[in-house]
Parts: sequence; structure tokens; C-alpha cells
Amino acid sequence: MTELVIIGAGGFARETAQAVRDAGGFELLGHLDDNAALHGTAVDGVPVLGGCDLVHRLPGARAVVCVGNPRDYAARARLVRRLALPADRYATVVHPTASVSRSSRVGPGSVLLAHCALTAAVRVGAHVAVMPQVVLTHDDVVEDFATLASGVRLGGGARLERGAYVGSGALVREGTTVGAWSLIGMGSAVLGDVPPGEVWVGSPARRLRAADAPALDELAVPTVGGPLT
Repeated sequence: MTELVIIGAGGFARETAQAVRDAGGFELLGHLDDNAALHGTAVDGVPVLGGCDLVHRLPGARAVVCVGNPRDYAARARLVRRLALPADRYATVVHPTASVSRSSRVGPGSVLLAHCALTAAVRVGAHVAVMPQVVLTHDDVVEDFATLASGVRLGGGARLERGAYVGSGALVREGTTVGAWSLIGMGSAVLGDVPPGEVWVGSPARRLRAADAPALDELAVPTVGGPLT
């Protein structure tokens, strides 16, 4: 059985660990986290083995990076850049209750949690977080490092560009694009295109302000899964 380490030990990492245990197929070695206070402890029964860079001393193990939150949703991209692992070191984790059509594709390092659905010809890039109850419909494209919080719904042909964060319960109209590193507030209804690097909230969603994210040139992590079409 393939060994796996989860990089991070917070909420998203814990949910991923549960998905791994529910799905089988991996031997979960433990979490890696840079918080030294967690080293040698266990989170939900899964040991915290050490810092994130320990992954380089576990060459036989696959990895999945599970960090980030609405206050710092670029954290996953920065950590992937720092670790500089080849794409084939990253696992893809899919909860057994997720529904992924045969015509859909999911990239390395991405996580699909419980009861999410990818209906037809959906393209999900690398290191994407798809939380429970998300629905991605026909021809949606979700680029690398995007995050879809629980209950998000994307209409057909919608596109989330690199690093976009869509908050819990938000709706994105069919054919609409959410720009790179933009953030959509929870419960929002996105009816038109959102430019890169902005925060939009409300129903219908409107611009609130520029996103509090590092400059895009600081996040120039090479695309892992290849271009999405």
C-alpha cells in the first residue's frame, strides 16, 4: 500500500485524513506541520511527525498539502513552491462519497471531500481544495490552488482561475469567470465575471475591495497539472 503524509495539521488537513481513512488505498503515516508544539502529538489519532520539510526524508511517501484559510488562501501555493516536489510525489485524495464522472479530470495534490460532485467534463487542476457538498457542473474549469468551501455551486462552463477562493454556500453563474487570487464571500451569488485579485460579496455579488493577498509575482508557482481546457 502506498504511504502518504498530509502536510498541515489544521481543519482541512484533519478532514483530508478522515477522507483517506474512509477511502482506503493509502497507508497514512501522519501529518507534517511547522508548528513545533504539535510535533510528537496526535491529531484525531494521527501522529504529527515533524516539520513540513521532513517530506524530503520520506522519498517513498506521496504527499498532499492541506493548508490555507480565507485569511491566507495563498498559503498552499507558497508551501508547494517551497517544498519543490515533483508532481508525481503528490497524491490525489477523493472521499468515497464523492461523485466524479469518467469524463472529468482531477490534478495531483487535489482533495475532494465528502458528497461533492463533478458531473460532466469538469477539469480540476493541481492542489485544489474541494470541500464537502460542492457541485461542479458540466464543463467547469477549476485552476491550480483554487479553494471551494463547503456547499459551493458552479453553473456549467464556469471558470475559477488560479488560486481563487469561493466561500461557503456561494453560487457562481454559468459561463462566469472568477479571476486569479480573488475571493468570493460566503453565500454570495456571482452573476458576472470577477477580475483577478479582488474581494466580492453579496447577492448579487459586488466588489468590496482589493484582496489581501501577496503580490501575484510572489506566487509564480509553475503549473503542476498542465494547462486546463
